[in-house]
Amino acid sequence: MTQSEENMPKNPEPYWREGLNLPEFPRLSESKDVDVVIIGGGMTGITSAYLLSQEGLKVAVLEADKLLNGTTGHTTAKITAQHGLIYDTFIQNLGASKARLYYEANEKAAQFIRNTIQEDNIDCDYKEQDAYLYATTEQYAKKLEKEWKAYERLKIEGEMGNDIPFRIKVTQSLSMKNQAQFHPLKYLTHLTNRIKENGGDIHEHTTAVNITEGKTHPIIHTRDGYKVRGRYALICSHFPFYEGAGFYSTRMHADRAYVLGVTTKESYPGGMYLSVDQPNRSLRAANINGEELILVSGESHKTGQGEDTMNHYKALEEFGREIFTIDKIAYRWSTQDLITLDKLPYIGPITKGEPRVLLATGFRKWGMTNSTAAALLFKDKVLGEKSPYEELYHPSRFYVQPSLKNFLVENGDVARHLIKGKLDVPAWSPEVVVKGEGKVVSVNGHRKGAYRDETGDLHIVDTTCTHVGCEVEWNDGDRTWDCPCHGSRFSYTGEVIEGPAEKPLQKHDHTIFDNLTSENSGY
Repeated sequence: MTQSEENMPKNPEPYWREGLNLPEFPRLSESKDVDVVIIGGGMTGITSAYLLSQEGLKVAVLEADKLLNGTTGHTTAKITAQHGLIYDTFIQNLGASKARLYYEANEKAAQFIRNTIQEDNIDCDYKEQDAYLYATTEQYAKKLEKEWKAYERLKIEGEMGNDIPFRIKVTQSLSMKNQAQFHPLKYLTHLTNRIKENGGDIHEHTTAVNITEGKTHPIIHTRDGYKVRGRYALICSHFPFYEGAGFYSTRMHADRAYVLGVTTKESYPGGMYLSVDQPNRSLRAANINGEELILVSGESHKTGQGEDTMNHYKALEEFGREIFTIDKIAYRWSTQDLITLDKLPYIGPITKGEPRVLLATGFRKWGMTNSTAAALLFKDKVLGEKSPYEELYHPSRFYVQPSLKNFLVENGDVARHLIKGKLDVPAWSPEVVVKGEGKVVSVNGHRKGAYRDETGDLHIVDTTCTHVGCEVEWNDGDRTWDCPCHGSRFSYTGEVIEGPAEKPLQKHDHTIFDNLTSENSGY
């Protein structure tokens, strides 16, 4: 173990759950009829349920795991319409009017969060901050100048500069004023309580597996055999658990990013920062029991395609030590985001043939405002009101540039990894795997995945992803098996953590290694 690894927390765990007494909800135990069924208990699902229950509708939220434990619980929680270098790109590819609509939708979402916090007096560490993009090279300084011109054209309030208050040599910076940050789980816990007060049903550990009758009154079928019927079904499960004929696997890719929560000798100067150079870096502060915690994040890469994942944490530590005197690395965690072909989220009917099944996905790392924008759009749709953003986000849209190019690139990448994985037979045998380590191993010429836990037990899984058959890779930072094709993730015992895969990896009990050479061993 290196010195850097010794500095890291042993287990990845987000700061947001620390010290919170999150409510628990029962597993669904009967079939029922409601007005709206919501699948997914994150920011999108909870906000949607809150909005619709406030309108007097009967809602049911179905969460496969625990509420607020997915992407929402692993965010950096910036409430901003500054989403990287995006507005110049949108103007070029979609036109200025649609680029302006995207900004307005996210500003409206940020205002909704602000108003809700103020009206309900929610204690969630809400604090207004300016957001900054910054470049450290001349190449990206030119890109920032183009982004600034896009701000001017779209009438977005901002300001150009050439420095930020850190020991970082900056060539250009671009700020967006009056943005904000908060503690997302404190905020959403309050909304959850309001849903219950409004008569809504919430069920944890309830996995939805299929939808029928999507044209009229959608019926959600659960793994336990129960059915929940509603006038509308809202799929808010990050990757849609049900794709219909929408082929979303071919229209998005999954990215992972990493976060360190550090305490430092210096006081944080305020603001939220994002570098536009690659690899990207992000900074913001939070509060933990009265002590300042700085979130250092970045190191994005396609899921299952990064280097040794602990190296990403080490790179963030190195960056943090360049600009701060770090006392302690208190937290580390990673997160997964979905990115669409044109970088706009998909929000609306899952297909034209199933108008009462709505989905929201592909937030491109900016889920706090995009998820709220989705919930507001869902509310309008369910209530029969017209939204100015419906066409912008409609999942059936297809902009030839850049969608066609990215479609070919992404699916070519899938094909490459599918073939590469089948040809890869590693030299390692399971016996070399030490405690706390995972490896792709070879057993009688077959590719398997092995992890030895701290008690010495060996867990063996088939490395073939149960989605379309790509070969998963070991993620040592999170101790998971990650698919490089569509981003499915599995625990070291093979259980599904992230879709689109619905079935676990095939497990092989480590005790069978007494008979590895047997013809009937299964290997």
